[in-house]
Amino acid sequence: MDHHQSIYAVVAALLLIGSPASGQDATDVKVAESTDHGRYLTDGDGRALYLFESDTQGQGGAEAQVSCSGECLARWPPFYAEGEPQAGEMADAAKLGTVAHQGQMMVTYNGWPLYYFVEDSGPGETKGHDIEEFGAEWYLITPEGEKAED
Repeated sequence: MDHHQSIYAVVAALLLIGSPASGQDATDVKVAESTDHGRYLTDGDGRALYLFESDTQGQGGAEAQVSCSGECLARWPPFYAEGEPQAGEMADAAKLGTVAHQGQMMVTYNGWPLYYFVEDSGPGETKGHDIEEFGAEWYLITPEGEKAED
């Protein structure tokens, strides 16, 4: 019995230690650079973030509007906040925000809701850049908060 209690205590401690760090890192917004697209935003794990031109950019006191729904969200999962989003090096904290979406808080940058692309397998993947799907174009987003050019 003591042996099992010790194992449970160790597992519980590891879960408590690991959870906050990984949750906070996941909501960091950082900047990466590629030779093809220049500087673009990523999450804390280095996964590329995209804007959707069909969305309404939040600006001038107006809240961002998310137009991606249904099958669109399956291919372009939202970047949801786990706590307050934090700006990493070269990202502008003043451009970070959130918008309510399906009971969660979706991260915005310069008013644009941010998404992942399901075909990006990890850090450095940018397969979703300059794709037209679901009625509009998808682009990587720059640290200035604009669509990345080719």
